[in-house]
Amino acid sequence: MSQLSPERIQKVLAQAGIGSRREIEGWVKAGRLSINGQRAQLGDKITPADKVRLDGQLLHPGLSLTQKTRILAYHKPVGEVCTRKDEKDRPTVFERLPRIKKGRWIGIGRLDINTSGLLLFTNDGDLANKLMRPSSELEREYAVRVFGEASKETLKRLVNGIELEDGKARFTTIHDGGGKGTNHWYHVTIMEGRNREVRRMWESLGITVSRLIRVRYGPYFLPRDLRPGHYYELDRIEVNRFLDEVK
Repeated sequence: MSQLSPERIQKVLAQAGIGSRREIEGWVKAGRLSINGQRAQLGDKITPADKVRLDGQLLHPGLSLTQKTRILAYHKPVGEVCTRKDEKDRPTVFERLPRIKKGRWIGIGRLDINTSGLLLFTNDGDLANKLMRPSSELEREYAVRVFGEASKETLKRLVNGIELEDGKARFTTIHDGGGKGTNHWYHVTIMEGRNREVRRMWESLGITVSRLIRVRYGPYFLPRDLRPGHYYELDRIEVNRFLDEVK
């Protein structure tokens, strides 16, 4: 398909980071979107030449037909939240990201306030939605520090699956990372990203997690030299490699 070929309006706006496809479909149904002065309808397609307005405000969705997908890797420190605005005025991960001229950065997954490590962001809303769906089957890898060394039976239960209040959960793999004194490290992988799932799995077996770091999301590892509170934008070769590996 040519870069100038028409695309469905919800796809274009989602790729521009303006909203999710579901949100955009809701705007269309509510009559909030117009194309060249005419009320938008589900199924309408647009090109970069079209003028799209949301509640009368001109958008620039045509950029998404020609812009390139951008991806940022961010090393989230403990204490930051993954919302754009926080009602308790806590620092958010978005405050440290570089400004983007059109559209916005969209987080691919979340981390709770006490978890540090890798967060990925993109300007492509459609890509973000796809990568967060359970059907994407992307592994998340965490380094977990716990108090004490878990027994073989405990590790077996974590791999076989345990029941949490929101359903069964299991680690795909667990590897012993060693440790000294009362602290012990493990590397675990999991296929989904339910709220505080990794912590809740350990704690359901009476094991306290003292530190949790996400070190990988899908094929991408947290860069060793990326300090907490800093970001790295993937270059074009890295972006293309990432997109190829997550297809």
